[in-house]
Amino acid sequence: MIKQIATLFLLCVSSTLLAQLGGESTYQFLNLVTSPRQAALGGKIITNFDQDVSDALYNPASINGDMHNQLALNFSSYLGGIGYGTASYAYTYDRRLQTFHAGITYINYGQFEGYDLDGNSTGEFSGNEVALSGAYNYKIPWSDFYIGGAVKIISSKLEQYSSIGGAVDVGIMYVNEDIDFNAAVVVRNFGTQFTTYAGLREPLPLEVNFGMSQTLEYVPIRWHMTFENLQQWPIRFANPARTTTDLNGNQTEEKVGFVSELLRHTILGAELFPDRGFNLRIGYNFRRSEELRIADQRDFSGISFGVGIKLNKMKFSYTHARYTSASNTSFFGLQIDLN
Repeated sequence: MIKQIATLFLLCVSSTLLAQLGGESTYQFLNLVTSPRQAALGGKIITNFDQDVSDALYNPASINGDMHNQLALNFSSYLGGIGYGTASYAYTYDRRLQTFHAGITYINYGQFEGYDLDGNSTGEFSGNEVALSGAYNYKIPWSDFYIGGAVKIISSKLEQYSSIGGAVDVGIMYVNEDIDFNAAVVVRNFGTQFTTYAGLREPLPLEVNFGMSQTLEYVPIRWHMTFENLQQWPIRFANPARTTTDLNGNQTEEKVGFVSELLRHTILGAELFPDRGFNLRIGYNFRRSEELRIADQRDFSGISFGVGIKLNKMKFSYTHARYTSASNTSFFGLQIDLN
């Protein structure tokens, strides 16, 4: 049965290899981080398998019985004053083998001044998007595999234009409790627009990720490694600022080799005291570092770090993520145990 499920999942993955990256699809907010913990570990961490109910917004296969009756609220004052947040809740039944999850992802782009082609003011306008999700997880009996799926209804309003869409996430996770090792594959945002903004149908930001994580045997550290955007291998862009010019005026664009390309797909993270009431987190996103760093200047783009503190039935999380020397982002989160 496990082989049949794995084969079906791989077929679903192979049918989506033509997906596109940021700037080439709509509803881009769907691939933003879902919690301060995820942001601190570099973003797009898909192998956490514990009480953190926010993780299921990114990988439905991470839903588990420990999330039962957990409520999480997360918020970030994102880049450029954008307000962004998530909320999630999980409920388990049937001898802790099956769990349901509900979530909300919301982004508000703020207020803008509108002008026509002649420069005349047309007043202020705003933009916001929201996704409502329902997810389900099932543990395959007598195995270490979990499968999960999520259905999302998406609503977007940008000035006078609006759009409604739907998407599906599918994930498989392997959890080995003997060596405390997890591995997962997730396909996200496989869907379509039901109604378009202005008659032009756009693709959704489909994404395929693979991740691994493990707690070290004698050290209270859990490492995380994620390979993102596997649906498209060449994701690098030559930076015009790194173009070189020789004495004859000939210009040579930046060349990105295999290793550099591989690193652009890689996210690393580590969590100190992952099972304690107080833990520290740090992460590094190679693609963010390469795309946002300033040439010939050390600005530490791609680095993120955070902290989690548990007080009775509440857990507070905070993360600071470095994007560029001109823009950093803070993430705040609260999880409440309703049991």
